Amino acid sequence: MVLLTAQEAEQAAIRVMARCDALAAISSTPDQLTRVYLSPEHLRANQLVGEWMRLSGMVVWQDSVGNICGRYEGQVAGAPALLLGSHLDTVRNAGRYDGMLGVLTALEVVAHLYHSNQRLPVALEVIGFADEEGTRFGITLLGSKGVTGQWSAGWLECTDAEGISVAQAMRDAGLDPEKVEDAQRAQSEICAYLELHIEQGPCLEAANLALGVVTAINGARRLHCTFTGRAGHAGTVPMGQRQDALVAAAEWMMAVERLTTRSGQHLVATVGCIESLPGAVNVIPGQVKLSLDVRGPQDAPLAALLARLLALAQRIGARRGVVFNSEEFYRIDAIVCDEDLQQRWHNGVMQVQGNSMALPSGAGHDAIAIAARWPVGMLFVRCERGISHHPDECVTLSDVALAIQAYCHTVLSWQHR
Repeated sequence: MVLLTAQEAEQAAIRVMARCDALAAISSTPDQLTRVYLSPEHLRANQLVGEWMRLSGMVVWQDSVGNICGRYEGQVAGAPALLLGSHLDTVRNAGRYDGMLGVLTALEVVAHLYHSNQRLPVALEVIGFADEEGTRFGITLLGSKGVTGQWSAGWLECTDAEGISVAQAMRDAGLDPEKVEDAQRAQSEICAYLELHIEQGPCLEAANLALGVVTAINGARRLHCTFTGRAGHAGTVPMGQRQDALVAAAEWMMAVERLTTRSGQHLVATVGCIESLPGAVNVIPGQVKLSLDVRGPQDAPLAALLARLLALAQRIGARRGVVFNSEEFYRIDAIVCDEDLQQRWHNGVMQVQGNSMALPSGAGHDAIAIAARWPVGMLFVRCERGISHHPDECVTLSDVALAIQAYCHTVLSWQHR
């Protein structure tokens, strides 16, 4: 098998960066990048990526939920496919590499095989998933869940901010909401899924490494929490007789940070929203509503940390005469990346970087949905200061070149399948 040289990888990286720029210009908002599911901009991005797929020797189609797909046959027609890709939709006012980089680097891997007249025992399919972010309808992973057959019938009735339903958006885009299930792929059609993605965090940069292999995608628990005390006059209730809900919440928030930091194991916890009632400068807060988001790459340590945090909230409340309640409103289990795929990525990274760092993903990815049906493996690329979901999102040409080389090494390991 012919491997990608450093010079060829640099030229491939130049194409990838230029294509990221071209996709960033397809936006519904001026001077920003916003591209949401089934918008005219989404369909234009699919069309452009489809053209690049054809230039890479692929047969191209858009499936029934709006994913853009390309296939490069293996040595035997109809062989199971190694699926490569990421997503083409964005958050509002996004960066230009989240998702897109994974699709475009995958295309360069296929293009290398095509132009060097190589085929593998497996087919290669590249997919640009339609809706990973959930920006428009508030439902994440619509594209990848279409492929895995995990669509809920109720999703078709969900509406966006303009009152347009998913079903109507599909009809407007030329898709048939009655044929969602046609996007589902049979178990035998795909053998594994590889996704390259920017890290969206600072760990690789801190380690001065371009690439890292993902071990797991964090599980998450999100809760609505409430401390209920007693409102009172700010001037007349003595300090020792108060049931101040905000002070109780503040004590707990500091403890959340302290206990989670001590827990290690890549666990993180965030209080992102807080509302103090009645919210008057001269009234002791009687109730505080706040959110709690806890994440980690292993479900058992995550559950143990959450139990400790909730028990501590109860103790703080009891000591201060305040009642604590919580309600979980979101839960997703951790996804462990396939060990064989991790090793293949590690081998590829070692070839171009000399050492390989393993780290979990704190963000969600299409691999979460795909893992319900097939083995998944992920590669992270360093991004400047860990910034993502922001226009300042940035990767370097040299890092992208290394990533494409490692990607080629990894995919070519299937020659011995």
